Amino acid sequence: MIEENTGRAANLAKARAARAANREKARIEAETKAEVNSYGVSEALMATPAKRSSTVPPDLQQASPTAARPAMSSAEASRERARRRSAEVRENIGDLDQGLDEFYIDPRIIPEGWSYEWKMNTVLGQPNPAYQVQLQRMGWDCVPAERHPEMMPAGDKHFTIERKGMVLMERPADLTEEAKNIEKRRARQQIQNKQEQLGQAKPGEFDRNNKDTPLVKIKTGYEPVQIPN
Repeated sequence: MIEENTGRAANLAKARAARAANREKARIEAETKAEVNSYGVSEALMATPAKRSSTVPPDLQQASPTAARPAMSSAEASRERARRRSAEVRENIGDLDQGLDEFYIDPRIIPEGWSYEWKMNTVLGQPNPAYQVQLQRMGWDCVPAERHPEMMPAGDKHFTIERKGMVLMERPADLTEEAKNIEKRRARQQIQNKQEQLGQAKPGEFDRNNKDTPLVKIKTGYEPVQIPN
């Protein structure tokens, strides 16, 4: 009897200890949940680990630097072609407000050691053979059109570069420089001759000096000349 009572007492003690352990465990779990909830974390998040989304929001997506650029539309291609053509025209004639010199020769196209000039080719549609012979004797030859096709209309069959009765010709630059120097000497000589005439008195006129001081005063000046349209 004594051993039976002792066994029951031991079992009751174990049962009480187990219930006390379960209550303590439940209390600890309740306190832990309350502490977590106080920081705003839901029980669902605590129960299952969060899965990181692999989808990038559309507003944060960036185009790959290696992605191919979209094809240019027909309108964009047309505007680009117009821009390039406009740049070419402005390079040739400059500002549109300055007008267009039909006989302008770009110095960059003239070969080294040569000079270009426009010379008369026809008068009222008629050629002047004698003048052409004179030009050849002075060293002038026609510039071949195949050298500067940009100066003639596309598909033109002329062998020379012609414009409004004029033809583009060339000769060695040293001959052209020498001819210009001769023209300058002739012009200065004409001015000197005219000054001497002004200082001389014609028969029946008073002397044009007073005590060896000339009464004729000549002033030289330069001013722009208006070119008619």
